[in-house]
Amino acid sequence: MRGPHNIFRLIRTGATLERTGAMTFVMNAFEAPPLVRIVIRCLMWPFQWLGYKGDPDMGPTTRALNALGPAYIKFGQILSTRPDVVGTDLASQLRVLQDQLPPFPREVAKAEIERELEISVDETFSEFSEPVAAASIAQVHRARLAETGEDVAVKVLRPGIERAFRRDIDAFYFAARVIEFLSPASRRLHPIDVVTHFEGVVLGELDLRLESSAASEFASNTARDEGFRLPSILWNLSARRVMTQTWADGTRFGDVAALEAAGHDTRRLAARVLELFLLHALRDGMFHADMHHGNLKVAPNGDIIAYDFGIMGHIDEYTRRVYAQILFGFIRRDYRRVAEVHFEAGYVPADRDVDEFARALRAVGEPIFGMDASRISMGRLLAYLFEVTERFGMETRTELILLQRTMVVVEGVARSLDPHMNIWEVAQPVVEEYIKKSLGPTALAKDLTRTAEVLARFGPKLPHIAEAALIRQSTPSKPTSHPVSWPWAALGGAVVMAAGVLIGAGL
Repeated sequence: MRGPHNIFRLIRTGATLERTGAMTFVMNAFEAPPLVRIVIRCLMWPFQWLGYKGDPDMGPTTRALNALGPAYIKFGQILSTRPDVVGTDLASQLRVLQDQLPPFPREVAKAEIERELEISVDETFSEFSEPVAAASIAQVHRARLAETGEDVAVKVLRPGIERAFRRDIDAFYFAARVIEFLSPASRRLHPIDVVTHFEGVVLGELDLRLESSAASEFASNTARDEGFRLPSILWNLSARRVMTQTWADGTRFGDVAALEAAGHDTRRLAARVLELFLLHALRDGMFHADMHHGNLKVAPNGDIIAYDFGIMGHIDEYTRRVYAQILFGFIRRDYRRVAEVHFEAGYVPADRDVDEFARALRAVGEPIFGMDASRISMGRLLAYLFEVTERFGMETRTELILLQRTMVVVEGVARSLDPHMNIWEVAQPVVEEYIKKSLGPTALAKDLTRTAEVLARFGPKLPHIAEAALIRQSTPSKPTSHPVSWPWAALGGAVVMAAGVLIGAGL
């Protein structure tokens, strides 16, 4: 029910932030102006008794988000990778949200597994540990198969998690509608569409069968990627609320000291994780969209191991080419071309000035080049980029939300390993290789071949399609003076089909 009753939920959100002391951290992190601070504190202070108390052993912000529920925790996970946006103190607090949340009892997990898989946990596993990781949606247990002795990871959804997420998403929809009503200027950002997109992603994450399928597809796509591997899915021990996969030993990506002590090159790991993200997004159109520290390990041999495939991103070939050209333009510092691509793709209204937009993009890109990454304020950069999008009437592209969000997360992960990394220098070889393969003569030939194949496949129907179109255009009072006879239309279809076959054979 997406109605006014959600006002109470939103008030409770602010009250929880105030009661736990998180409001101060949040306003400091985002550099809220004094007037905004005063107004928010005056509004929230009388209602703080409505807020959740949370776990007093946690830091203020993690305490608040954990008390508010899984949707808020997801938001905190994203911010935890951006110390350059929210500050080091807040990012450190939020990092425990990745996989160090309070677990639910092992016996509850075993009961969930037995109910879902219709097996006896004690007979199937010779060992079944206490939770080794607990996140917002599920927790993981290490177990050993009784039959083979193989170590596996068993992921179990939190009891009642579906209901909790729907409650939060319900409140988000209400907030989005209020924002659109009170601020017409915000409508270009499509806040309701953004929430709808988030809802689809989250609901997919709540079905572990979909995660198992995504993991299998992702493994097929990346089987030949050097220095990257994934755990394997055990399908016979996986279902909607339970997923079992092979155990992956390694050092956690967020433990920089342990990685250095193990002799790993953290600078190379930082570059490689960004390269892999771009490679998967551009080459395959499918990428791991939740690549925070908690979902990455480094194997003893230096391989990057990814897991937790509940959120996977998908982008079509056309969008990939647009995205690659935008990145390529920034890398080459060809801001005019970047602006043209935005106009060609319809991201910027056609009535705006392309040269002015190119100058605005230059102000975004130039501070990045020739400057040590540790000196770049991503917070200020994102703030200016938002100003640019508002000034030129750019609308939110929901198909790019997950891609953009993941890019922010991955860059944050990489910079935690190498604060001096320049993302453009790392991205250049990957983007150039994709541009070469997707926009060159070979790519054009493949596009023509695919087009011809489609025309050939629909060749028998083309005469009927053409005839139906002509009939719709004609009227009883003014019949077509030169009707196209069926034989001629059929011949046209045959010619198109034959051309398709010849082009396909020739290419």
